Amino acid sequence: MMHPDDRPLLEVSGLRKSFDLSKPFINRLIERSERQFVKAVDGVDFTIQRGQTLSLVGESGCGKSTVAKLIMGLSRPSGGSIRFEGTELADQPAGKPAQLRRRMQMIFQDPYASLNPRWRVARIIAEPMKSFATHPDPGKRRKEVDRLLEFVGLSAADGDKFPHEFSGGQRQRISIARAISTKPEFLVCDEPTSALDVSVQAQILNLMRELQRELGLTYLFISHDLAVVNYISDWIGVMYLGRLVELAPAAEIFAKPQHPYTRLLLDTVPDISMVNRDMDRPAGEVPNPITPPPGCHFHPRCVHADARCKAQMPDFIASATGHARCHAVQEGRLSPIAERAALRGAV
Repeated sequence: MMHPDDRPLLEVSGLRKSFDLSKPFINRLIERSERQFVKAVDGVDFTIQRGQTLSLVGESGCGKSTVAKLIMGLSRPSGGSIRFEGTELADQPAGKPAQLRRRMQMIFQDPYASLNPRWRVARIIAEPMKSFATHPDPGKRRKEVDRLLEFVGLSAADGDKFPHEFSGGQRQRISIARAISTKPEFLVCDEPTSALDVSVQAQILNLMRELQRELGLTYLFISHDLAVVNYISDWIGVMYLGRLVELAPAAEIFAKPQHPYTRLLLDTVPDISMVNRDMDRPAGEVPNPITPPPGCHFHPRCVHADARCKAQMPDFIASATGHARCHAVQEGRLSPIAERAALRGAV
């Protein structure tokens, strides 16, 4: 039997979410049109071990933020399983069970929109403690708020101010203080640095790594910036049109990317050596998610696609370095990348 400490903290299996984009019934009747659905998340599988960081990356609209909302109970999945420490959450109402939801918190992308502008900072940070009754006494609750403010690099006096009195980086520190106020074990970070300047991004990322070391936190990190995920991740999952196309340790993703889409993302990272200048890159735009291409969704943009790619969806198969959803990878049809990866790492 597996020891409880060896079991993944979070297990996601076959996760799906569809949104109904159909026109009203009368319009469909007149136009003789059918209902339309978009599969925002289409069968996603991954696990996260305690104390580690899994990052989901991909272009806008690939479904990574929807995965975050499904895990946090902000949206109900259409199918699949979400197990936190062995407890199924996919069929639970929002916020339930409370004893587990207290241990799962979220940091949002916009540090201003996620803070109530009418509340002072002390009340914002104290609200989760009050809701979950972790600090029933108001005096002790305020002392904990002051401690958390200093812990994230602000001062206790900042608790009496309003969110608009802070910079973007300071607001995100307030959001982090609120997120850790209930002493969670798991944080979902939905692009927490994308709205910040580069220098401020580094400060927030350093703070998050420090919190992970000191508090033993586990992260699901959502981002489109590969430089950010390279700095903070243990594992990286690459998503495309609702599907996870590659999942591997961060070092393997950057040294030996398997899926053509992963290679595309890496080749768009600024590279002063210009070693990738003459490479054949996938062309075209992301397909319409309402009517995605059959087979592999990436095949219209892939230079390695063949008839099988256009007709049959590839399985998510494990290899020596991770998982990849690609016929060309499984058949060994991709060109070697070791030399190019070595050149990139030498710069």
